[in-house]
Amino acid sequence: MAQQRVDWVDAAKGICIIFVVMMHSTLGVEKAAGETSWMHLVVAFAAPFRMPDFFLISGLFLALVLDRNWRKYFDLKVIHFFYFYALWVTIQFLFKAPGLASEYGIGGTVLLYLKSYIEPFGTLWFIYILPIFFVVTKTAHDLHIPVWMTGIVAALLHLTGLHTGWLLVDEFASRYVFFFAGFALAPLIFRIAEWVRHDLPKAAAFLLVWALVNGGLVWAGVAGTPVFSLPLGFAGAVALICVASILVQSRFSGPIAWLGAHSIVIYLAFFLPMAISRIILLKTGLIPDLGTVSVLVTLSGVLAPAVFYLILQRLNIGLFLFERPSWARMSHTSPSQNRKVAIEPGE
Repeated sequence: MAQQRVDWVDAAKGICIIFVVMMHSTLGVEKAAGETSWMHLVVAFAAPFRMPDFFLISGLFLALVLDRNWRKYFDLKVIHFFYFYALWVTIQFLFKAPGLASEYGIGGTVLLYLKSYIEPFGTLWFIYILPIFFVVTKTAHDLHIPVWMTGIVAALLHLTGLHTGWLLVDEFASRYVFFFAGFALAPLIFRIAEWVRHDLPKAAAFLLVWALVNGGLVWAGVAGTPVFSLPLGFAGAVALICVASILVQSRFSGPIAWLGAHSIVIYLAFFLPMAISRIILLKTGLIPDLGTVSVLVTLSGVLAPAVFYLILQRLNIGLFLFERPSWARMSHTSPSQNRKVAIEPGE
């Protein structure tokens, strides 16, 4: 049976993917220009909750599939992501190959490509590490390790502030606690979303207090330390859930929810329109304000992949870029099921 979508979850994912593109766009513009802009403040404000919320939502529906046999689970939660990672890391390398070859040579570029299957490459690290989270969580579940024990270990890993220089290890230690919390605390999270709908004034008061505390700790320069990043990550995730729950009660939630439902489309393909628009805007100098440039680059990174995907759908070509084909599956499903699974990386 097809799983029904949850409006506020899609809206929250939509907000998250916009923040992710905004971060890469703004920092890319600032690096290329050699100076910061007012958008840097927005990116810094979102840093404590941007990825924690994305990971929390990714674990939110895990209980629905955790008891499946390993073959089906592996297909849905590992091979699914490996297909998209392998496809899009290859696409990214093809675009970047000329520049990489001039710096590292052809042999060095090939080695970098092969290394990307061990060390996640660029913006694709999120879909590389998700399968690891899924496998670890099911393994703990099948071994009957108490949920509270896994949660404590995950929290302690975060609090260590581990920094080995190996992205996979460091990000696992830092992010797994939020993913696991999404799974373990799913009933509570849904109750919070329902509470927002029925008590908007208190939700608004919470958001005001949260924004002041989050902004204050970011301004103080301590938001990134483990002792603060853990509670700020959870508080920010709750805040974003509140915002999404409020947003879906308005008529303006449709586009944001669509982006959330198709977040993997944006995540996989935003790098190219982001880079192109950044180069054009900075080279031409038509817009002198870097903050405005960052906003326009963000819009390009979000909207171009969405339009591209809709065109592919209308023409019924090239859908393998965003929808896993039957040959890349361990089990066969109907075309409609294929499409649904392909575009929902967090469920």
